[in-house]
Amino acid sequence: MLGKRLPTPSARAERVRTPQVGRNGSTVTGSMLLVAIVAVSILLMLLRPRGIAEVWWVSAGAGALVALHLIPLSLAAHAVREGVDVYLFLIGMMLLSGLAEREGVFDWVAARAVSGASRNGSLSGVRLFTLIYLAGIAVTVLLSNDATVVVLTPAVLTAVRRARVSPLPYLYACAMIANAASFALPISNPANLVVFRGRMPTLGHWMVAFGLAAVLAIAATYAVLRWHFRRELNDCQPAWPASATASSPPPDGRLSANGRLVLLGLAGMIAALLVASERGIDLGWPTCGLAVAVTAILSLKQRRSPIDLLLHISWKTIGLVAALFILVDAMVSVGALRVAVAALSHAQTLRAGALLVSFAIGLGNNLVNNLPLGLIVGSAAQAAHLRTLMSAAVMMGIDLGSNLSVTGSLATILWLIALRREGLQVSARQYLRVGIWVMPAGMLAALAGLFTMHLLGAL
Repeated sequence: MLGKRLPTPSARAERVRTPQVGRNGSTVTGSMLLVAIVAVSILLMLLRPRGIAEVWWVSAGAGALVALHLIPLSLAAHAVREGVDVYLFLIGMMLLSGLAEREGVFDWVAARAVSGASRNGSLSGVRLFTLIYLAGIAVTVLLSNDATVVVLTPAVLTAVRRARVSPLPYLYACAMIANAASFALPISNPANLVVFRGRMPTLGHWMVAFGLAAVLAIAATYAVLRWHFRRELNDCQPAWPASATASSPPPDGRLSANGRLVLLGLAGMIAALLVASERGIDLGWPTCGLAVAVTAILSLKQRRSPIDLLLHISWKTIGLVAALFILVDAMVSVGALRVAVAALSHAQTLRAGALLVSFAIGLGNNLVNNLPLGLIVGSAAQAAHLRTLMSAAVMMGIDLGSNLSVTGSLATILWLIALRREGLQVSARQYLRVGIWVMPAGMLAALAGLFTMHLLGAL
């Protein structure tokens, strides 16, 4: 899930005191209708009847709330403005992804991965899977989970097409590691910044407190995926026709000067995001600014218009996020924040509260997506003044619970969109067959690490 600078809990609570119901009748009736519209909109977004894109369902729901005067236009406009940092982050990542594709970076990465997985002319599916998984860890930890599915997935598609192997094990590795490694650093999932807003541990303390949990979650996810896809990885039979393979990289296998500039831009982005997260600065402007700068330099150098790169940006995804923000603020306006605060405060008094909260939020992600749920729960965690252990359990639920189903996180939705652009389809049932094993294993492993560090006094 992408982060944003939320209003303070007190500011949100101020909006909650008076539910925004218009001229439709009683507050109760209006509130019930509002909740029903939000629920139906999210359900249709998840089911995608007739293959209609997610953005149209949530946009229709947001539009209905305004048209029926269930929320004022000013609240909807404020919700959209709140997401500016998220839009900039996504635009920057998609722009760099388009540059990387155009300059052959993905072909180069694919060639290196296939070369590294080959021995004596024979390709090892397990070795290729492991290399891709390690690459996913690096991208997620240093750039964020959303960057993994936006930037790495196209490279993996190129690699598996070049190798002509069954693509699913390697594509699932991208989706699952994007969530499993998303709390290794604060910037690995900007949702972490939302949960710990105002009480963010220093980078050193973060690594001490959550390092073991992250390693265990990553290892458990790898083990389950490796077991689940053991036949495909061990057989490693070509599954793609030769005509589907990617274009060949340069004969010498080297990356072009422009490709190296794109990689340099990615390195600069990593440094900027680490500095921004340490200082509590929003992540959108550094990401988008560096992407625009690299695009401008390459366009001037090549005397080439950047217009084609704008088509690489999924503007429908930006619209989807904006509409979800409206639905979130609509729910807050009828008391969702108060309910969440009360539930978290009560759970904090229970002995197994951290375990229950983590799994409850993890399951909730897959009902409503971790973007709307995370925004509400993140604010509620601050308002409830949760202890560090409970805040960490909330974060585990938001980050790791998303691996259960295709609806769990924005990162997974972006992954599905990337696959559809390449003509690949993964159904909700297919994903659930994998996620039902991966999510509990990753959550339990991470919580074991979390409780261990708590007993050692690191939390």
